[in-house]
Amino acid sequence: MSKWVGKFVIGLTGNIGTGKSSVRRMLEHLGAYGIDADALSHRVIARDAPGYQPVINTFGSWVLTAQKEIDRARLARLVFSDPEALQRLEKIVHPLVEQAVNYLASHAKQPVVVLEAIKLLESNLYSLCDSIWVVTTTPENQISRLVQNRGMSEDEARRRIDAQAPPGQKIAMANVIIQNDGTVEETWKQVTDEWQRLALPVFPEQPAATAQTAAQAGISRAKPKDASFIASFLNRTLRKAPPLTRADIITSFSENSYLLLKTGTRMEGVLGWQVENLVARVSEIALDASLIAEQALPPLIKEMENAAKELQCEAALIRIPTNLEGLQEMWTQLGYRECGVKSLSVNAWKEAAQELANPGDVVLFKQLRQDRVLRPI
Repeated sequence: MSKWVGKFVIGLTGNIGTGKSSVRRMLEHLGAYGIDADALSHRVIARDAPGYQPVINTFGSWVLTAQKEIDRARLARLVFSDPEALQRLEKIVHPLVEQAVNYLASHAKQPVVVLEAIKLLESNLYSLCDSIWVVTTTPENQISRLVQNRGMSEDEARRRIDAQAPPGQKIAMANVIIQNDGTVEETWKQVTDEWQRLALPVFPEQPAATAQTAAQAGISRAKPKDASFIASFLNRTLRKAPPLTRADIITSFSENSYLLLKTGTRMEGVLGWQVENLVARVSEIALDASLIAEQALPPLIKEMENAAKELQCEAALIRIPTNLEGLQEMWTQLGYRECGVKSLSVNAWKEAAQELANPGDVVLFKQLRQDRVLRPI
């Protein structure tokens, strides 16, 4: 059993480019609390975190950018070509990641925790898990995903793949194997089937008071079965071109969550958002033209914040559609301010803002809590 009383821990692993994060998000939709240990490993060496100075002391100031941040790409090229350097880096990073994982898991309200880590089986995190899930795919899929999703060259993708242990070593230690070669729906079915086999008690998706308040406002959290309705609504309100399909929304569920605003069976609003690296990011807001935005939006935003706080998010970012930019008083009352990337004090918040915004977009920021998982020592 795991070290956290009342928690069942799924250890989720697989080699690079297999789709571990998509499987983690699917489990989150089913009621688990997800921890991305690989994202935490990035956070622990940021300038505002405890691993920053030890990395500089070990590898030298040449790993710094002009902005005095650790250049992760430069560091990666070194350690993935030098096993000894990789071990030295891991001795710095792994204990700090374990501290952060302990903090998040012990504070999680959900009884099922999913711990995603590429080096899960090679680290002390393995001993914390009750069940090991391994995600696999073909080498061709790995290369394609690394090139398309992470902007790597094919040669760099092959080097990253070759630097890792053969997938058979992970598979041999697995309690559950998720074959991520087919469609998103096929992967969803595997994940759902395995989740149901666990037959674990889970908390309700929301605390009772929050659920009641959301229900009174006509707000619910979307499930994949709502995909057709979401696609139709977004096509109608945002004039999507080319039009979204049910398959597009099903695919997006491996990245995003959706809040639905309804009156009876009529859908009147959709808010699309995701949580990554303890930052909530709202990327889609669509309202029926008959609604008054100042009345319809605050309940949706507050429900997103409630869900984000359940997931222990430190901050929230909202990318504002052009038609909602003029509602400055409403955003101020909700506690949001327009942010430039340089104005954000935490590196992970800056990266989230950069990933969320397109050129010319207005992005709003709100800090959701004062305590942070990783503080400089």
